[in-house]
Amino acid sequence: MKRFLEVLGFLTMVVGVCGVIRELTDGWFRLMGVTRFLTENVWFLEGRELFANIVIAVLGLVIMIASDRVRT
Repeated sequence: MKRFLEVLGFLTMVVGVCGVIRELTDGWFRLMGVTRFLTENVWFLEGRELFANIVIAVLGLVIMIASDRVRT
């Protein structure tokens, strides 16, 4: 379980960081297109894509920190 949470947290953080880079470069950085689907297709996130990607990156960091507290 600990390893699964570490991998999940890392992937979530990478997706969030790629989304932040994508938003700051006005779509030039297209490595992780999944962030576009996560933020542009949700009606209450319109105009808040950068904030949503920051939240996704922080959520990944929190999951990785929580994985250290899980007993093996």
